[in-house]
Amino acid sequence: MTEELKKYIRSVPDFPKPGVLFYDIGPLLADPETFGRVIDEMASLWKDASIDCIGAFDARGFPFAGALTRTMNLPFFMIRKAGKLPPPVVEVSYNLEYGSATIAAGTDTLTPARNRVLLLDDVLATAGTTIAGCDLVRALGGVVVGCQFLIEIGALHGRERLMNHTAHPIHSLIVL
Repeated sequence: MTEELKKYIRSVPDFPKPGVLFYDIGPLLADPETFGRVIDEMASLWKDASIDCIGAFDARGFPFAGALTRTMNLPFFMIRKAGKLPPPVVEVSYNLEYGSATIAAGTDTLTPARNRVLLLDDVLATAGTTIAGCDLVRALGGVVVGCQFLIEIGALHGRERLMNHTAHPIHSLIVL
């Protein structure tokens, strides 16, 4: 499936800043059959994991999380940029490849009965966002069970950084 999926990813140089290569997932989202196969593959990777909910990153993780939560019959919560969720929230700041950012989630997102989280995003690059997401889940009293990505940019070594931060499973459907 990996090679077939690559044709649905468009590379855009110098976006959003010079020197950054952006991977456009729009063509994949525009093909319902292929998108459905991606969701089915993600679901099969986690079907035996003990997951209570899916936490997805703003904004390109949301389409995958919405479909995956339906397929797996799990709730989904949003991890958004600072200022995009109503209070009360927990926030974590971090550095990324072209600046810095802060992410947030609602303080009522996790409960003792619903605290085992699968983190989901479209791209694993340097892992800064995902590491911050792991810290955010911990700050909310949760446990990260694993991380799922559509694309992993191998040359940026995000997987290694993420593995140094936590021991949970990491799955990527495409490695570029």
